[in-house]
Amino acid sequence: MSYKVSVIMPALNEEDNITKAVESVAKSFDQLDVPGEIVVVNDGSTDRTREIIEELIEKHSFIQLICHDKPKGIGASYWEGVWKSQGEIVTFLPGDAENDAYEILRYLPLMEHVDIVIPFIYNQNVRTWKRRMISKFYKGIINFSFGMLLNYMNGSVMYRKSVLQNIELKSSGFFYQTELLIKSIKSGYLYAEVPCALQKRMSGESKALTFKSLRKVTRGYLSTMAAVYVFDRKRKPIVPDSVTASRYRQLGETGDTV
Repeated sequence: MSYKVSVIMPALNEEDNITKAVESVAKSFDQLDVPGEIVVVNDGSTDRTREIIEELIEKHSFIQLICHDKPKGIGASYWEGVWKSQGEIVTFLPGDAENDAYEILRYLPLMEHVDIVIPFIYNQNVRTWKRRMISKFYKGIINFSFGMLLNYMNGSVMYRKSVLQNIELKSSGFFYQTELLIKSIKSGYLYAEVPCALQKRMSGESKALTFKSLRKVTRGYLSTMAAVYVFDRKRKPIVPDSVTASRYRQLGETGDTV
């Protein structure tokens, strides 16, 4: 089955990286014969990011541009991009060109069997020792806190868009990826983990490890803990057009579908 894929690409001051990020997706669409679009969310950039994207639109008609006057955060940008996208499958690729689109899009056939495809990084040496230690610490806390065994939570996850409709995303910053995974997995959706490689940034530094970002991550973590264990303990219903619902029907079970 051929799915239309929407690649959501938040970008904040990525004038040196955005062209490579977009061309990576365009090349992967061609290589894999994937019908898709790129939804670039220019999150209040003050450099030439917007101008470069507008030039790329003249070359690639499948690019949709959303612009924010002021930064709203990577989570808010992703969420807006999801609901303005046209694809059945949505994934995230940042505008910093660290992620090769081919690495996640090659797993598109898995969406015949699951509703979520979760990548984990196998070439971890591309990152600094400090970044790897922080990632391990973060992974341990999240898995222990929410009873999961995921290898990685902050990659280019592919979702069947319909499974996100019952999820209320509250994190506007980097924790949004983890929040979505926790809430969708806790809802009972089937998922698969796959190995993916990461590239080095061409320019600039990651915005994920700033004090402001870490403060937002902490707030997101506490908010999600409260949602999962206090305010929203009843499992969300599984949408009927998901693979998970289809598997339940094959087993002769109804599951908790809507």
